[in-house]
Amino acid sequence: MRVLVTGCNGQVGYCLTEILSNTENVVLLAVDREELDITNQEIVNEAVRAFKPTIIINAAAHTAVDKAEQEMELSYAINRDGPKYLAVAAQEVDAAILHISTDYVFEGNKDGEYVESDATNPQGVYGASKLAGEIAVAEACDKHLILRTAWVFGEHGNNFVKTMLHLAKTRDELSIVGDQFGGPTYASDIAKNLVNIAKRISNDEPIEYGVYHYSGLPHVSWFEFADAIFDTAIEQSVLNKKPNLSSITTEQYPTPAKRPRNSKLSTRKINEVFTIEASDWVKALKNIKAYKE
Repeated sequence: MRVLVTGCNGQVGYCLTEILSNTENVVLLAVDREELDITNQEIVNEAVRAFKPTIIINAAAHTAVDKAEQEMELSYAINRDGPKYLAVAAQEVDAAILHISTDYVFEGNKDGEYVESDATNPQGVYGASKLAGEIAVAEACDKHLILRTAWVFGEHGNNFVKTMLHLAKTRDELSIVGDQFGGPTYASDIAKNLVNIAKRISNDEPIEYGVYHYSGLPHVSWFEFADAIFDTAIEQSVLNKKPNLSSITTEQYPTPAKRPRNSKLSTRKINEVFTIEASDWVKALKNIKAYKE
C-alpha cells in the first residue's frame, strides 16, 4: 500500500502519519504545504506521477473558519482546488482518494442528526469552500470517499480542549456557548478509521465509495463539552481548580462566521458499511494530561 498523506502537520494528518509510519507493508509519503503545494496542479501531478500512490488521504484544509470570511480566495484554493487536483491525479494513476470534510456544509437548523443525503446549505466561506471541494473530488475521481466530521480535537495542534485548559489557568469564570450541539471527535479515531478503510481498498475488498459521516458520541453542547473537559482535568490532576462556567447563547458570542446550531452527524451509515463505531470522546479525554501545551 503506497499512501500519500497531505496536511501531515494538522490534527488528523499528524495522527495518520504516526499510524501509517508504524503499519507494515506501507510506503508512506507524508507532506505538508512546504513539501507539496496542493493548490498548484502541475506540482501535484508531478508528485503523484512520481510516487504512484494507491491511496491519497487529503487531510489538508484551510480551517480558520472566521479568517475564511476575509480570505475567500485562499479558502477556495486550499479547500476546493487542492482536493480537485489531488482527485484528478488520483484518477490518472488509478488511486483512491479519501478526503476529509466538515459539518459546516450544512445550515445547522435540522431537528435531529444529519444524514449523508440531507441537503447541504453552508452559511459561510469555509463551509462553502469545503462543499465545493467535496463536489470537485466526487466529479474527478471514481474511487472517492468523503468523510465529514466535526469538532475535532487531539493531543497535536490547536483545538477546543487545549483552549479550555489554557483559559482555565488564567480565568476563574468562563462563558461558553450552550445552544450549539455536536459530537466532539478525537483526531486519532478519524485517522485510525481512515487507515482501516485504506487497508480494505488496498486488499481489493468491495468498497461502497461516496460520502460518510464520522463524529463522536454522545452529542453535547460546547458548554457541556467544556464542563466535561474541566471535570476530567480535575480528576486527572491537570487542573487544581475548575472555573465557574456560565452558558451563553450564540447571539451573546458573535463571530465573523456563522456556526451551525446543529452539528450532529449520524454515524449509522459508516457503521453499517464498515462496522466503524462513533468516536468515543469521553474515553479520549481520559488522556487529558497529553493535551497540555
